[in-house]
Amino acid sequence: MTVRDLFVGLMSGTSLDGIDAALVEFTLSGPILIGTSFLALPAPLRTELHTLQAAGPNELDRAARAGNELARGYAAAVLALLKQSGVAHTAVRACGCHGQTVRHRPDAGYTLQIGNPALLAELTGISVVADFRSRDIAAGGQGAPLAPAFHAAVFGTDATHRVIVNIGGIANLTDLPPRGTVTGFDTGPGNVFLDYWIQQQLGKAHDDAGAWARGGAVIEDLLAAMLAEPYFSMRPPKSSGRDLFNAGWLEKFPLRQAAAQDVQSTLAELSTRSIATAVDRHCPKSNEIYVCGGGAHNLDLLERLRRSLPHCDIGTTAALGTDPDWVEAIAFAWLAKQTLDGRPSNLPAVTGAAGDRLLGAIYPA
Repeated sequence: MTVRDLFVGLMSGTSLDGIDAALVEFTLSGPILIGTSFLALPAPLRTELHTLQAAGPNELDRAARAGNELARGYAAAVLALLKQSGVAHTAVRACGCHGQTVRHRPDAGYTLQIGNPALLAELTGISVVADFRSRDIAAGGQGAPLAPAFHAAVFGTDATHRVIVNIGGIANLTDLPPRGTVTGFDTGPGNVFLDYWIQQQLGKAHDDAGAWARGGAVIEDLLAAMLAEPYFSMRPPKSSGRDLFNAGWLEKFPLRQAAAQDVQSTLAELSTRSIATAVDRHCPKSNEIYVCGGGAHNLDLLERLRRSLPHCDIGTTAALGTDPDWVEAIAFAWLAKQTLDGRPSNLPAVTGAAGDRLLGAIYPA
C-alpha cells in the first residue's frame, strides 16, 4: 500500500485577514492541493497583532498571549481542514507554519514570528515545522522572502522567462529565467496601504476588485514623494514588512489635503509602480508575469501592471494550475517537507545568506 506524502501549510500574512490552511499531497509530478480551509482572525486579535508591530507596554506578555491565541486558531483551521477532507491527523507528516511576523529586523540580526508551534503540535497531534527565517538570518541573509525556492521548483520552466509576483500586504517577486540564477525580493507595499486607507475612509476591509481606486485620479506629486523612499532604490537582497511600511510611514504624507478616492488611486499606483520598476530593473528580459496572493483579485492592480509592463503577458498563477489564493500556504507545506527530508530551502542569491541552509525548527507530535 502506497503511503501518501501529506503536509499542511499554514499562512497568516501581513494583511492580517485570517489563517489559510492547505492540505497538500506531494507526488513525483508535483504538489497536489487536496483541500483548503480559511479562518478569519477575531477583531481583537487582529488589533493586538497590529499593535505588536511597534514597541509598547508589557509587550513580551502580550506577544506570548497573542501567540497562544494564534496557535489555537491555527489548530482550529487544521482540524477543520482535515475533517472536511476526510483525512486523519495521523496521516499528515507535518504542518508547516510560518507564524505571524511582529518584527523583521535582519539589519539587527533577528526576526520574530509568534504562534507557539509547540502548542500547535499539542493541539493537533501533528508535528510542526516553524521558525523558517532565523537560520538564514544567522547565516547573514535577509530571512525573506521564503517562497522563491518553492516558485522555482513548481513554476520554473526552460521555455520562457517568468516572474511570479505575490501581492499580499507586502509584495514580493521571484525571477525565474529559463537559464541562470533564480532571484527574488520584497518590492514594497502590496495591499497594506490600500486596505488601511479604505478602512479609514469607508470602513471597508478592502477595496473590492480595486473599484474605488479605479474611480480616482493619481496625485503625481504625492506619488513621487512616496517613491522617493530609499527602500525602493536599494539593490537586492532586501526584504521589508510593517516595520517600515506601516501607518506611521503613510501618515507622514499630506494625505488628508486631497480627495480620499484620489489618495486610494495613488496608493494603487504606488504598489504598481514599485512592482513594475523592480521588474524592469531586475528582471528585464522577462515576458510572463503570474500574480498570486490577495492582489490577484484586484482587477485594478492587474490592469495597472499591464499598462506599466506592456511587454509582459500578465495573468495569475491559476493559468499555471495553482489557485493564487493558496500559493503561499502550499509553499509552507513544501518548506516543511524540505525540512523533514533534510534538504536546504533557502536561496542565497535571494536572501544573501552565506550558503544553502536547512530551514525550520521541528516540534514533534
